[in-house]
Formats: sequence, C-alpha cells, structure tokens
Amino acid sequence: MKKVILEWLKIVFGLAVFALGVHLTIYANIGLAPWDCLGMGIAKHTPLNYGLAMTSMSVVILLLDLLLGERIGFGTVIDALITGNITQLFNNIDPFPENTSVWLGILIMIAGFVFMAFGVMIYMKGAQCCGPRDSLLVGLGKRLPKIPIGIVEVMLWAVVLLAGWLLSGPVGIGTLISTFGAGLVMQLIYSIVGFEPREVRHRDIIEVTKELLAKQ
Repeated sequence: MKKVILEWLKIVFGLAVFALGVHLTIYANIGLAPWDCLGMGIAKHTPLNYGLAMTSMSVVILLLDLLLGERIGFGTVIDALITGNITQLFNNIDPFPENTSVWLGILIMIAGFVFMAFGVMIYMKGAQCCGPRDSLLVGLGKRLPKIPIGIVEVMLWAVVLLAGWLLSGPVGIGTLISTFGAGLVMQLIYSIVGFEPREVRHRDIIEVTKELLAKQ
C-alpha cells in the first residue's frame, strides 16, 4: 500500500513539473504544440478554459485507448484528470506580463521543454503506464503495422494541429519548434541523466489493484 501511494505521489509531482513546462511553452507566446493548440482552440469556442478543455480531451482519448485495447494504469487516469488543470493553475497565477519577443519566447519554450522532460521522467518512474496520448499513438501504431511509428505520430499530430488551427488555436514558429524540439531536448536530458524510458516495467490498473488487495 505504502509503495503504491508513494508512486502515486511521484506521478502527481512529475505531472506538476510537466505542467509547469507546458505553461512555459504557452507563456512563450510563439505558437503551441499540436495537442495544446487544439486545447486552446476548444477553449475559444466553448465555456471551458484551457485546463478543462485539455482534461475533457484527455478523458475522450482515454476512452479511445480502452476501445483500442491498450493497457491503462492509474498513472494514465491521473494524467488525464489533473495535468490540464495544473497547467491552467500555472496560467492563472502567472505574474509576468505577456511576452512579445520572439527570441525570448524561443528561450522560454526551450526552458519549458526541459521541465517537461524531467516531469515525464519523474512520472514514468511511478511505473503505472503512459499518458492517454502516448497510449493512443501506440494503439494506432498497432493497427497500422506497415507504417513506421514515427510516421504514424506525424500523421496524428497533423490531424490534431489541423483541428486546432481550424478552431483558431495558436499556431506559429513555436509549433514547429515544439514538434521537433521537445523530443530532442528530452533525449538529450535523458542521455545526460542516464534514464531509459523503455526499461521501465509498467503495471496496469489490474496489476496495481492486486498489489493493493494483497496487502490487506
């Protein structure tokens, strides 16, 4: 029980660090990554703020993951429910004026990538499955076995970005930087700290529930 609770706390902390990184990419004000662009677009056309829009979208994606038969962990559910809302909290309490400098925006966005990378690392060390969007990518990749997973990811991002753009989500140079730069920064940091995500042995909800019940 104690071990699982500590893992949940680690997951929440990791998601908070990740959310701070996402907030910085929003504050950079030079365009957003595809999923965030869609979230902002939804927020512009509904009563939802960005956080609730992202949470609603994550819940829908989580249901798609279930339909695709992907493994769902408590980490997946926690991610879906709180990440967008924590990001919105950071957006609400941000005391700084709107950024209007492209070059400063690029630096702020890169700083956001660093926080996002560390957040994902902390989250993944909780070992309770990936976030809804990653699970969706894996599920789609399994159903398109002849297409490299990288191409599947680009196709998914293209559809998401198009939807976000049609909903007037922020698109700009930051969108391009996010699409390619976030992964590069993540890989660089993981190489420096010696973290290999593929070595993490994740447990789904059924496995963790059995662990909890076994301790009763």
